[in-house]
Amino acid sequence: QVQLVESGGGLVQPGGSLRLSCAASGSIRSMNVMGWYRQAPGKQREWVAVITSGGSTGYVDSVKGRFTISRDNAKNTVYLQMNSLQPEDTAVYYCNALPARLEWGQGTQVSVSS
Repeated sequence: QVQLVESGGGLVQPGGSLRLSCAASGSIRSMNVMGWYRQAPGKQREWVAVITSGGSTGYVDSVKGRFTISRDNAKNTVYLQMNSLQPEDTAVYYCNALPARLEWGQGTQVSVSS
């Protein structure tokens, strides 16, 4: 079973940037679609960005133009570049396949506050 480890979160001011990484213990090459999800306090987990094995990407409307997802199959790693962060982006961020079928990692906390 592939294990996922997310990192790169932190506390930033509105307008700031972060780059999240998701390292998989095994190959993600067979995972056609990988995605980043987030769960804000009191809310359900939602996907925010997805990327196919061919490099096609998709984003939830609220992050379009601000977030960029990428993947490096050779390193079994998925990235999320987050720019122009806003307080509503505060959440724990996770990665997984889409649909999610891998064991969830611990996530990485992103907090946006002045």
